[in-house]
Amino acid sequence: MEREYDVVVVGAGAAGIGAAVGAARNGARTLLVESESAPGGDLVTGLPILGACNARGEWVAGGVLRDLLERVDALGGYIGPVCDWRAVHGVCVDPEALRLVLAAALRESGVRLLLSAIAAGVDVSEGTITGVRVVTRSGQHDVRARYLVDATGDASLCALAGAPVCAGDGQDHFQPLSLVFRVAGVDFEALLNFAEENPGEFLLAESPVMPTDPRECARRLRERGYPYLALSASGSLLGRRIGDGSLFPCTAFFLTPTSLAKRELCVNATRLADVDATDPEQRSKAYGSLAAQAEAALHFMKAELPGCREIVLSAVAHRVGVRETRRIHGEKTLGTEAVIHGLDAPDGIARGAHHVDIHGSGTHQVRIPVRDGGSYAIPFGCLIPRGLRNLLAAGRCLSSTREANGSARVMGTCLATGEAAGTAAALAAARGLKDIRQIPVADLRDTLAAQGAIL
Repeated sequence: MEREYDVVVVGAGAAGIGAAVGAARNGARTLLVESESAPGGDLVTGLPILGACNARGEWVAGGVLRDLLERVDALGGYIGPVCDWRAVHGVCVDPEALRLVLAAALRESGVRLLLSAIAAGVDVSEGTITGVRVVTRSGQHDVRARYLVDATGDASLCALAGAPVCAGDGQDHFQPLSLVFRVAGVDFEALLNFAEENPGEFLLAESPVMPTDPRECARRLRERGYPYLALSASGSLLGRRIGDGSLFPCTAFFLTPTSLAKRELCVNATRLADVDATDPEQRSKAYGSLAAQAEAALHFMKAELPGCREIVLSAVAHRVGVRETRRIHGEKTLGTEAVIHGLDAPDGIARGAHHVDIHGSGTHQVRIPVRDGGSYAIPFGCLIPRGLRNLLAAGRCLSSTREANGSARVMGTCLATGEAAGTAAALAAARGLKDIRQIPVADLRDTLAAQGAIL
């Protein structure tokens, strides 16, 4: 294994993909380290790519993301932005097509991919990471890089290097873990007809820039033909089963179309709150409980949800989905008001648009839309951990308040912050800079804009 790189990215989820491709496309010799046996993370589970479009349907993430989506479309796996007339547009894709596209993008950009590997330790001298100890099944490898990007989601590399971090709400409360699954053979028309006839069963009409009549929202969904729906716990169908204890408490069954040909939906329903997902024992114990919830959800859908009587289980996610663990303390912090009011920033290197979304235990969830359905800027300083010179953090571990993180943690925004971090690292390495803070943000913004990023 080669030992010297310009940029090392740790974590190959949405943020890591953006960072590695962004760095390599800007000429950096790039290594991408991933603990799982394939890249993609939650991108390849069937979940919608949120944060790519605002509530008005305008694209706010481009660059690497749009390149990936074009290739997915060429494979016949692209549905595109779908609105549930609630508060968001979700970009829907077939995750199996996306798996192939991610592999091709990494290969063609020249990224060296190292799977089934973790960064187990770092050497730090005067604020500079001088080496990373990468552990694989074949042993330990000592790797050096001019710059590094922490795209672990958990700020794992930052914590190893001694950067200050915070976790959850600061009082051992964390948003719930989920295990999503996919079902095929759904009668889309029957499900959409049920939604139009029973709009009170679904989360609809929550955004000030969308129709305010739930029945009108459901009618528009049926006309488009995409069952992008959230079956609500406040409705009688799901609420009755939760109330009598025969089904686990949840906010909703969030349903996302992943393939029209297979008539397939991704189901995001399971939840287990206040688990510290950075603790392997807690995370491992949670898996069994979430799998049992997924089985119960499948039985409920087959028995009681119109359009789902003949469904078959087509896939269970390869990993537990994590909404919240650690966040860095950065040179700047993305604030709650900046998100809610859709504020710009002169040093913005990416945009976010998802509503503030804080899931709690049981049926509890907080949802606050961005003003006027717009978007907000994420300052470059939110990616720079305090006290370190050659490390950036991208994705949901960026520096933010908990509420702001509830918006910025989604995959479209993670890809965008990852691309910004990887591009910045490549530019700094090429210029021989000793501290990432020496990069002129105007130069970084110009480079990102030339790559199709939306700033």
